[in-house]
Amino acid sequence: MGNTLREQNSMVTPHPVGIMSKLHQYWSARELVLVGVFAAATKLSSLLIALAGGGMNPVSLIVKNIVFTTLLIVLLTKVRKPGTLLLFTLVSTVVSCLLMGGSITLLPTALLGALVAEGVVLLFGMRNSQYAPWVAAGVYDFAAKAFSLGVSYLFLRETPAIMMMVLPIVLLGYIGSLMGLWIGWKTVGELKHAGFVR
Repeated sequence: MGNTLREQNSMVTPHPVGIMSKLHQYWSARELVLVGVFAAATKLSSLLIALAGGGMNPVSLIVKNIVFTTLLIVLLTKVRKPGTLLLFTLVSTVVSCLLMGGSITLLPTALLGALVAEGVVLLFGMRNSQYAPWVAAGVYDFAAKAFSLGVSYLFLRETPAIMMMVLPIVLLGYIGSLMGLWIGWKTVGELKHAGFVR
């Protein structure tokens, strides 16, 4: 009788060791290192571009977003797993706060944009498609910037003149993101020829 009860409990309650082993199997150490390296690289490149360009100007904004989107596409091509974009967003925001003094309040809009991008890829069954990294990066850039504009509007709705100054900055950044999608396509093609990306 006691053995039967133990067998039933073991069938109903999942073993914690099995759950942990599945989590460890999902993210390999190499993949986690890649996400961390690319997150740090995007923020360091943004800092260097801003310093080289003398601060916030149209050219620096466009170049910064080109580099960001290109690196993001390479990462998503290299680590093709659901959740990669969410993890990258979380790590890059933390790196931004520690390295560049960025605000942690940007994290919710960035994570929401990443959730929308991951959802679009899964919804349209593109997880295994070769175009999934470009779709995810394009939707992420658009959604994150749209949510940031929405938050800015909530804070600046009583001073529309400032909001009109923020809008061109975001649009310039998105132009850079669109250019980054094309440059990312060329970069991934070259990396495939070199054998760094499958």
